[in-house]
Amino acid sequence: MDSMKRPVVLITFSGIDGAGKSTQIDLLSANMTAAGARIVRLSFWDNVVVWSSLRERSAHRIFRGEKGAGSPDRPVARRDKNVKSWYLTAIRMLFYLVDAIRLNFVARGRLARGPDAVIFDRYIYDELANLPIDDPWMKRYVRLVLRLTPTPGIACLLDADPIQATQRKPEYPLDFVHANRKAYLALSKLEPAIRVIGPASVPEVQEQILKELMRLRSTKLPCPAFIDLMSASPGMTSGMTSSARPV
Repeated sequence: MDSMKRPVVLITFSGIDGAGKSTQIDLLSANMTAAGARIVRLSFWDNVVVWSSLRERSAHRIFRGEKGAGSPDRPVARRDKNVKSWYLTAIRMLFYLVDAIRLNFVARGRLARGPDAVIFDRYIYDELANLPIDDPWMKRYVRLVLRLTPTPGIACLLDADPIQATQRKPEYPLDFVHANRKAYLALSKLEPAIRVIGPASVPEVQEQILKELMRLRSTKLPCPAFIDLMSASPGMTSGMTSSARPV
């Protein structure tokens, strides 16, 4: 019973493909674990999305895209979220609504198990960014889904230059990546919880994320003890200004 009353922070990472989400999740997880935090890491696609395998197989079969994750030495031409049509938008809206409902059960179930933090690799925001958010009617739908979704304590949107991101993870046409980035930024204006982390080196982005974590101490929300330990430990932020490699 006591473990269920422990303050728990929900942290999410979103952004275009190649923005550096996995790198920053690994770094933050290491820092939090070093401070004694018990963390749970979840993948939105693997742990939340309804019928994820079926949806992936169907997209591959219908759109004839390539499978796998792209890399600089092995580009992949994916065809899934970058394929647009009115009927696909309608189907996506239905699926995303179901995913949002399931997200409630998954997030609350994990939070109730007593960890200090739950970290999501992608979130409902990454699905909503696939929709034409500029449309006034679509904004109403997006706001509905956001109301149905647990609000993270920290929602990191890792912004990145589309050209550099595509070079690191060549999976989608550059024009789609530009449009996708624009949709993410538009979404951040509809959801106050989203914090846009600007393009920078890996250590600089890491520092911005840690600052967002430290800001929880100044809110009225219960703050997990590990955050105080991280703020008191100079080692948590050491070596964060030496690299010039962009995320």
